[in-house]
Amino acid sequence: MKKFALLFLLFVWVVPGMVQAQLFSREVDPQQVIDDSRKTLEEMVRHPDYEALVADLQTAKGVLIFPRVVRGGFFVGGSGGLGVFMAWDEARGDYSPVAFYSLGSVSLGIQFGGEVAEVIIVARTQNAVDSMFANVFRLGGDASVAAGPVGAGRSATITADFLSYARSQGAFLGMSLEGSRLRIRDDFNEAFYGQKLRPVHIIEGRQVDNPGTHALREDLARLRAQPAAPQPAAPMQAPQTEREGWLQQQPQPVEPGTGGLTIEELEAESI
Repeated sequence: MKKFALLFLLFVWVVPGMVQAQLFSREVDPQQVIDDSRKTLEEMVRHPDYEALVADLQTAKGVLIFPRVVRGGFFVGGSGGLGVFMAWDEARGDYSPVAFYSLGSVSLGIQFGGEVAEVIIVARTQNAVDSMFANVFRLGGDASVAAGPVGAGRSATITADFLSYARSQGAFLGMSLEGSRLRIRDDFNEAFYGQKLRPVHIIEGRQVDNPGTHALREDLARLRAQPAAPQPAAPMQAPQTEREGWLQQQPQPVEPGTGGLTIEELEAESI
C-alpha cells in the first residue's frame, strides 16, 4: 500500500502534464479566488443552458462557487478545487462575507487525461447551510446533493439540500459530487481576514468584512431580483443591466492554474 502511494507521488512530481502541479500549492491569492468565482458566476448565469441555475439562485439559502475543479490522474483519478461560500441573510437582505472551502474527491480506476471544471453549488435548505459549519463533511452523506437540471425548463421536482451545476471542457463528460468532501480552509480565512475565525463567525456572526468580497456578493444579491429566464438583447443595443451584459458575452474557456490544495485533499481513502 505504501509502495503504491510512493509510486503515485513520484509519478505526480516526475511526469509533467499528467497531473497539475498547482494542485499541491498553497501559493494562491485568496482575492484571486474570489475574483475568479465572480467570473464563473458571470459566465454560467448568462448561458441559456443554465436557466435553472438562475432560478435556484433567486431562492438560495447559500452559494458555493469553485472557479476551478481539476480532475484527472494516472491509476487514481482525483478531483479538487478551492472556492468560497456565502449565505443569504433574509433580515439584512444581503449575502454574508465569504468563507473559504476546498472540494476534494477521489475515484479509482485507470484514467488518463484530465478535466477542468467550474462548479456552482446552491444550498437550498437551512440544513445545507448548517452543514457548512462542520470541519469536514461529505456531500450526499451529511446533506443530500443532486445535479441541477441543464437546458431549458426543469424536468422534475428536486428536493436535495444542495444542487450542483458544473461547466467543463475536457475528456470527462460529467462530474458527480456525490461523496465529495468539503473542508473548511482556516488558512485562507485567516490570510484573507487577518485573524483566526471559523465560518460561523464570518457568515452568521459577521465579525469581519473585506471590501474584496463586495462585488461578488452584490452580483448574487442582484440576481435574486432578476427574471429567472434570460432576456435576449436586440443586435447593436447596449445592455440595460449588468446581467443582460453577461448574457451577450461569449463563454470563455476554463483555464487551469490555481487550486490551493495540498495532497491531503486528494487522498484515496478506499485504497
